[in-house]
Amino acid sequence: MERPYILHMFTPGRQMSPFDVNMAADAGYQIIVPYCEVGLDTVAGLTQDAIFSRGPKGVARTGIFIGGRSATLAADMLERAKAAMVKPFVVSLMADPSGAYSTAAAMVACVEAALKRHHGQALTGQRVLILGGTGPVGRIAGVVAAQCGAQVRLSSHHSAEAAEEAARDTGARFKVDLQGVFGADRASVRALLADTDIVLACAAAGVQVVTAEDLSFAKLLKVAADVNAVPPEGIAGVGVMDDGTALAGTGAVGIGALAVGNVKYQTQHRLLVQMRNAEKAVVLGFAETFATARAFLAERAAEQAA
Repeated sequence: MERPYILHMFTPGRQMSPFDVNMAADAGYQIIVPYCEVGLDTVAGLTQDAIFSRGPKGVARTGIFIGGRSATLAADMLERAKAAMVKPFVVSLMADPSGAYSTAAAMVACVEAALKRHHGQALTGQRVLILGGTGPVGRIAGVVAAQCGAQVRLSSHHSAEAAEEAARDTGARFKVDLQGVFGADRASVRALLADTDIVLACAAAGVQVVTAEDLSFAKLLKVAADVNAVPPEGIAGVGVMDDGTALAGTGAVGIGALAVGNVKYQTQHRLLVQMRNAEKAVVLGFAETFATARAFLAERAAEQAA
């Protein structure tokens, strides 16, 4: 009898995301087991329980997925699981806390593609403002953009201290330079937009962080991307289906939540399939997730050009 494909899903939260469970099933995993309220100090023990019971052939059909809500804790858990492996008992690992890695990777990849297509430019040197930048998607989008050479500001509407702490801690953890800024009122948001090439809206669903009036101050704006699919739109004028659509009153193009969401879905699916099919164990963090999102968009562009 063939050994089944098993995915062990670790989360520090009270429950595993049903979205991720569905994605794992659609990627071909036959047995999917969630483990909730998993602490960093218990990751190694759970990992070794998972690897030693199947033998070298069984571990090739075993994977570990790390969820949760913290982008940095997920990265730490991924490293802890990787360190717990004992050759030849090595299984594939993937982290995507609250979809933050795949959503952030898809968002930045879409922005990068639109920037090249509509402005003939790369991310290097671009001034990126992330509204809702202290959440998991905002933080990882900031890291990915910074790794591409952008100058990144993480904005918080709560306090300057919260923004500065998020920028400092996230930058230190992933070895990039991030700046924390305060965007509590319309005046501060408009001042930030006046010196911005790219704006990413990563705030809570149903919260509009950029109004039509705010956009009139964004004279240098090239791309505006929004992951909010719940009305009203996070950035006024950016429709959920927009994918490089001209943004009224600006020289920018907009990328909407469903355009980003499609790339996020395709990216996560590809990574889960890659993990399931890998003959040699792989470790999939946000860097690999961004590379996969980029590859998907490049393939789609080639198909459209053919």
